[in-house]
Amino acid sequence: MFLVLVVTDELRQLLARARNGTGRLIQVLIRDEQLVLGAYREPSQSWEKDYDHFLLPLLDPQEPCYILYRLDSHNALGYEWIFLSWSPDQSPTRLKMLYAATRATVKKEFGGGHVKDELFGNVVEDVCLQGYLRHVSSISAPAPLTRAEQELQRIKTTELKVKQVTTEMSVETKPQTLQGLAFPLQAEAKQALQQLAKKHINYIQLRLDTEKETIDLVHTRPTETHDLHSRIPTDTPRYHFFLYKHLHEGAYLESVVFIYSMPGYRCSVKERMLYSSCKSRLLEEVERDYHIEVVKKLEIDSGEELTEQYLYEEIHPKQYAHKEAFAKPRGPAGKRGNKRLIKGVGENGVNS
Repeated sequence: MFLVLVVTDELRQLLARARNGTGRLIQVLIRDEQLVLGAYREPSQSWEKDYDHFLLPLLDPQEPCYILYRLDSHNALGYEWIFLSWSPDQSPTRLKMLYAATRATVKKEFGGGHVKDELFGNVVEDVCLQGYLRHVSSISAPAPLTRAEQELQRIKTTELKVKQVTTEMSVETKPQTLQGLAFPLQAEAKQALQQLAKKHINYIQLRLDTEKETIDLVHTRPTETHDLHSRIPTDTPRYHFFLYKHLHEGAYLESVVFIYSMPGYRCSVKERMLYSSCKSRLLEEVERDYHIEVVKKLEIDSGEELTEQYLYEEIHPKQYAHKEAFAKPRGPAGKRGNKRLIKGVGENGVNS
């Protein structure tokens, strides 16, 4: 399953020509939530001699990319290609996740039948010519997985996780108990959660700093239930913790509710993916480290949903299942005739 991004016309046309044998190397990058052409090379010598000369200068130590490299061998569909996923250790986590979630899209766009080998690397030694030859050797002989192959398996697992990224992101991956990302809480956010645990405050709003990869406090303004809708931004995702004070069946309750607000496609793909991926780990930490029992977890796209009735019914769902009173079955019709009236008998034996 995969994350669907727009493929530019230039790249799509070049990939179509490449399937017919044109070119030696195609680099694919992600720019402004689009798959774009990064670099293109025509064959110069044999594939082995062209390999390091063409490929290594394109490996940015800070940014992932995809590279399609054409071999000189053929299969039933034409020339065979190598599909390389470059994801350097120094690149930001959000970029690694974005490229991991898009890898299947690029492969599908090109045509998987043309791909002979897939190679993943986060250091040059993994994807240089010698690294590729080691990869081929490890496939043909029974041996422990190389570091690159182990990382490739982890990336495939990550792709499955990314579906929690939401149907909003067009992620078609099936969620498979992915642990998600764990951005650290900043000091102010930690202090606010401590205050909420003691019930000294009743509302917390948190945001992700996608550049620093941290979870930051936005504010802790006192909030009543009827004000809650006004706390939900209309143009950016947020996490909210709300101490919902209410009566239920005559008992006074104070229930902590977690609200994940995501205003749909007004947010970027990166934001939608990161907020969705960080959510479960944040909740685990809040419940484990701050001993805050979250009685209900909600996901909304608009503050208009947050009414008093909505919150109450989410926490205390109505029970519609009622057992019907047992009814004694009627006897068979027409068998015994009409019911007869039995008159009482007097003392002298005469019917009264």
